[in-house]
Amino acid sequence: MIVNGIERPEASDPRRLLSDYLRHDLGLTGTHVGCEHGVCGCCTILFDGRPVRSCLLLAVQARGHELATVEGLAQPEAPMHPVQQAFKECHGLQCGFCTPGFLMATVAFLREFPDPSDAEIADAIAGNLCRCTGYANIRRSVRRAAELSRQA
Repeated sequence: MIVNGIERPEASDPRRLLSDYLRHDLGLTGTHVGCEHGVCGCCTILFDGRPVRSCLLLAVQARGHELATVEGLAQPEAPMHPVQQAFKECHGLQCGFCTPGFLMATVAFLREFPDPSDAEIADAIAGNLCRCTGYANIRRSVRRAAELSRQA
């Protein structure tokens, strides 16, 4: 599998969850695990460009696929990805636990809907849970990310 542009070995245990493989085997701890039932969205990654819950997949299911985690959005010394920049500017995070999932879901969403309506934004983030922010700043962040992405 390719993870953030780098070819990675298969998981040694065929029962290993993809979220555990990313976090524990590859050290990509930005993929958070909240509920382990696919409800909260904290473990959202891009699987061949589409958002998926990594806690619901086995690592072996990623064989031959391309994955992107929050660590792959921007290199440490490079400018932030427009979605990261928007969440920073609009204070779209509080404790930060849910943020990686929101970022990855937003990246995929904006590829499909580059100029989304407020209703489309609300629908797009409905699959991710946040216990801190009340979602207003997250919605503003997605709107701002759309603006920044169009300018890039």
